[in-house]
Amino acid sequence: MDQLSAHLDRGWDLAQRGDAAGASACARRALELDPQSPEVHNLLGYTAALLGETDEALDHYRQAIALDETYFEAMLNAAEVLIPLGDWDEAVSLCDDALDLAETDEEACDSLLLKVDALLAKGDDDAARVALKRIPSGPYVNPSHSFLVGRAHYELGDMKSALPFLEDAVKRDGENPDAHYYLGLLKDEEGEAHRATESFLRARQLDALRPPPPWSPKPDTFGTMVENAILKLDVLLARYVREAQIYCVDLPGAELVVDGVDPRVSLLIDAAEDKKQVRVFVYQRNVERTAGSLAEMEAEIGRSLEREVTTVFGNVPNETDKRHLN
Repeated sequence: MDQLSAHLDRGWDLAQRGDAAGASACARRALELDPQSPEVHNLLGYTAALLGETDEALDHYRQAIALDETYFEAMLNAAEVLIPLGDWDEAVSLCDDALDLAETDEEACDSLLLKVDALLAKGDDDAARVALKRIPSGPYVNPSHSFLVGRAHYELGDMKSALPFLEDAVKRDGENPDAHYYLGLLKDEEGEAHRATESFLRARQLDALRPPPPWSPKPDTFGTMVENAILKLDVLLARYVREAQIYCVDLPGAELVVDGVDPRVSLLIDAAEDKKQVRVFVYQRNVERTAGSLAEMEAEIGRSLEREVTTVFGNVPNETDKRHLN
């Protein structure tokens, strides 16, 4: 094995283990050997994405594609980064390009599933249904495909079609927390509260075993983010939580999940009946999952606060009442 291949193999091994810094170091050494290698830029993009550096990741993926216009993997990697950034049209275009290059049913499945995700994020449900129908029928060798097809059916409101795929995913890969979570959502929709709770508890248990992302802030830093998000709230909303007791923890407790709390909720407000005693629980792992990067975490906390304040306290004062607020 030549030195370049050795660095690449070592880098991908470290990346799959979650060691983004180690993988990036291997990729940088490979880059010194061959700065025009599309494989090197793809690995650099992947490690940058793991570290939450989305702009850098896209730069490397685009460079990899420029160096090799048939680079299937780099196209899908770039599309996956673009979707949470809201660049849905470019993501769809990359998925279509990848689909044209797909040589196996599995590759076609990967391309179409990512395209469905982009179209769902864009809000184009009709186009998403069309893309979903093009996905090769199962059974799938990879249980993650069962999950992703099931999730797509669920997101499109087709519970009957989603159920067998999600059950198959859970059966064949019982360590996938996402499969358990979506099966819980489906069972909750069907009114099967006990089965939904069982699935949610399993998802929570598996989420707790996952290591935090490499860019995860320390607890003190996360606490400061929460404080800043509260300070930035509109005065009409902030009045409800400015004196609240704030608690930052990793995940909602199992007892809350049993009582009906979503195990992946980012934030929860607990208010006494008179609304004068208020506690705010902020769940760091869930904020990280939804935000997707360190740069987006404070904004995600702010959005969650706005939703939860409105839910818990009902109609907030309108703009004409602002002069009465201290």
